[in-house]
Amino acid sequence: MSLSINTNPAALHALHNLNRTTSQLNETQLRIDTGLQVTSAKDNATIFAVAENLRADRKSLEMVKNSLDRAASVLDVTLAAAESVQDLLIQMKEKVTKAADAGLPDDGRAALQKDFESLRDQIITIVRNASFNGINMIDGWADGAERPATLAALISVDGAQKIEVPRQNLQLPQAANDLVPGHLIRLGQDSTFTSAAEAEALIDALNTSLENVSGALAVLGAGSTAMEQQRTFIEKLGDTMDTGIGSLVDANLARESARLQALQVKQQLGTQSLSIANQQPHAILSLFGN
Repeated sequence: MSLSINTNPAALHALHNLNRTTSQLNETQLRIDTGLQVTSAKDNATIFAVAENLRADRKSLEMVKNSLDRAASVLDVTLAAAESVQDLLIQMKEKVTKAADAGLPDDGRAALQKDFESLRDQIITIVRNASFNGINMIDGWADGAERPATLAALISVDGAQKIEVPRQNLQLPQAANDLVPGHLIRLGQDSTFTSAAEAEALIDALNTSLENVSGALAVLGAGSTAMEQQRTFIEKLGDTMDTGIGSLVDANLARESARLQALQVKQQLGTQSLSIANQQPHAILSLFGN
């Protein structure tokens, strides 16, 4: 064995091994601290790129879910209002049917008239206030403002696909003479009766109104169901994407923990090996009688 004070191959080899062990130890510690085996492109460029693309899609998917949540909330309010309108129309039909009885005393018909007008006014108020986040799906654009003809919710991350639910006009026009095909309720805000004949004349309008409102409820209900189903799908898709990202970048903490303990022992042994190697040059002194 040659001895040199300028070069110590054993020490250099021990130092190289110790540095490598320390690097592996730092890498393992980082995985344990972050829970990830791929934290940047330098760990694995291909997997990191795939994971980043999936994360971007996952964030976009959350925006889709938010869009569906907002639209679903609008429809919840709209459906509640439309169902209330339907109930009020049923009560109004009951009033006019009773009032159409020619044998009914005038004071009885007058009481029914007041009840009818009160129910009519409730419809106006309910429809006017059926808003969520500034969106009203059934007011018929009563204030004259231009609004979208449908309620739209995103169902794809690229924004190309949507669920659209058409607006339904349940608002009463100012006067019965202002009725147009878009008005589903065939009454005006001035509709009333004072005689049996006038009451009887309203029965057909109420029957048509009830039929139209039932149709509107079917459209709104179908839209609400579609959005709920899509929300459920989006949540499942999001969970699947999270699992996929995790399988790409998550660290196996049980394995990393075992590796950490092994590397710590290896580091201690490497330190001792380096210390021993560093003592070798001292043997030269013995050659000179020291």
